[in-house]
Amino acid sequence: MKVEEKVKELLLPILEERDFKLVDIEFIPSKRPILRIYIYNPEGTSIDDCEWVSKRIGALLDVEDLIDKAYILEVSSPGLDRKFKNIEEYDIFKGRDVVIKTKEPINEKKVFKGTLLGLEDEKVKIKENEETVEIPLENVSQTKLDF
Repeated sequence: MKVEEKVKELLLPILEERDFKLVDIEFIPSKRPILRIYIYNPEGTSIDDCEWVSKRIGALLDVEDLIDKAYILEVSSPGLDRKFKNIEEYDIFKGRDVVIKTKEPINEKKVFKGTLLGLEDEKVKIKENEETVEIPLENVSQTKLDF
């Protein structure tokens, strides 16, 4: 089992305590490995939220000894300008404004801005100018939160 999968198993119960969502986990093996955890608090992710998660997961990781050498642990929000990396984010960020770029045009457009309605039947649904637009997931080249 990969480090990310093991960390996720340990992390999910911690996040559920405060209704936080897991956005992503990155493990960068190197001389001094880096473990990055991205969380989302629907009420707004604060530094205190990140610190709380870092202390809790850090203690568990020390006990479980998943990473066999000294490593850097970073816990943060996904950031304002970060692209979606996994399909779970279409549920996590439901109700938020997004910009979606497509590989192929839909109704002669390749950029869509609107409120994310979610993912259903392999189609991303957004409300753009009072119209619901469905974009096949396979046609999405990039999705980002819109600020």
